[in-house]
Amino acid sequence: MRYPRVMIAGTASGVGKTTISTAIMLALKDRGIKTQPFKAGPDYVDPTHHSLAAGRVSANLDGWMCSRASIIELFCRRAQDADISIIEGVMGLYDGFADTEEGSSAHLAKMLGCPVVLILDARSLSRSQAAVVLGFKNFDKKVNIAGVILNNIGSPVHYQHIKNSIENSVRVKVLGYFPKNPKLSIKERHLGLVPAVEKAPDSKSQKELLNMAKRHIDIKGLLKIGQKAKPLGKIKQLIFSSPMIVGTAHCAVPTKQVVIAVAKDKAFNFYYQDNLDILKGLGARLVEFSPLADKGLPKDTDGVYIGGGFPELFAQGLSANKRMKADILNKAKNEMPIYAECGGLMYLMKALRNFQKEEFPMAGVFSGKVNMGKKLRGLGYVTLRCVSDNILSRKYQENRAHIFHWSYLSGVNPSMVKYAYKISKNNETFYDGLIKNNVLASYAHLHFASNIKFAENFVQKCREYGKAKAL
Repeated sequence: MRYPRVMIAGTASGVGKTTISTAIMLALKDRGIKTQPFKAGPDYVDPTHHSLAAGRVSANLDGWMCSRASIIELFCRRAQDADISIIEGVMGLYDGFADTEEGSSAHLAKMLGCPVVLILDARSLSRSQAAVVLGFKNFDKKVNIAGVILNNIGSPVHYQHIKNSIENSVRVKVLGYFPKNPKLSIKERHLGLVPAVEKAPDSKSQKELLNMAKRHIDIKGLLKIGQKAKPLGKIKQLIFSSPMIVGTAHCAVPTKQVVIAVAKDKAFNFYYQDNLDILKGLGARLVEFSPLADKGLPKDTDGVYIGGGFPELFAQGLSANKRMKADILNKAKNEMPIYAECGGLMYLMKALRNFQKEEFPMAGVFSGKVNMGKKLRGLGYVTLRCVSDNILSRKYQENRAHIFHWSYLSGVNPSMVKYAYKISKNNETFYDGLIKNNVLASYAHLHFASNIKFAENFVQKCREYGKAKAL
């Protein structure tokens, strides 16, 4: 299969990649074209807007955390029944890990043999935009910049001047533009855009985005670019190849599936979709629950997965749900496997202090408090080495991960804490991953495709707990 595909990349963050990508997905859906959305890099929020626009779940493709073979497998698994795939890039086209291309949009585009449509912010520039496109085109000639879309155009005349300059001087097709319109921007806050699962765009704004794409973007031209993507060749099954993978010809799921409760509401919604699919494939039945609204964990729960999110914005509601907190604390004391990432870690602490310095009691699995800071406390890719056995990994195993948080812990006695990981970030090292009984709570966000053993170990621990519980 050829897997038609296009990457929508930008010259920088904030040039309108998500807005324009979402508008394109709406326009394709309006034409009855089955579109599979993806997001480059470690982003939980943008995919929620893609999923709403395309009517299909958007997934992440991270070229730093995952190998090329894994990336191609994850891509093809979702793209195989789509008419076209739209991949939104991350940051600027060439911005990757440290001073390398790893994890960049360009790196991913080369992995997937994917043509790139470059988004430029046209404010306060005219012919100079041609020089920008020329620089991006020549910086790495293995990257196929096949088209350009201009954002924040002041007038049709402004657009025509830039279009002529780019097409005549650089020989790259300009596929259209978006005029200046502040109402079209998606609301942001301290961790980026507001997730669509928390506040979905209203029908009026969605309609306006659709109309803008229909009026100003050459959708036919974009489809033609997608059709020219290089064939990917034979796909290796490295992730979805286990005998326990549901939906394959080798399906041999145990008669009683292990039940993993997944926290899913406005406070907790940061999950890589592939992580959830991998857990399902390894024999788990995932049951969603709300730490905000439900009074306890789902029946027959064998393990818990609490992802990231915004517990700091919903601290009062989380704190008020005493029955849920008590149930989780009790299950933790009774050795139930509980894995928590970032926001999940915050929820499992004794108390949470929000941006307004208000303090709210949390689940209390770990002593100490979590405090919201005035600036980012952790951002970027990290390498972790396991220093203690835990529910995901054995000592000395390694993995790649991502961190992004404003909060920090206080009142945690380092000599009284057992850590799971030693983290390396650039030239800095520090410890992360609090362990207590069968609970692991960490600031590190994992993609299970980076090291499938972490997911296998978690499911196995949940299965062992379920069997012991049944005795």
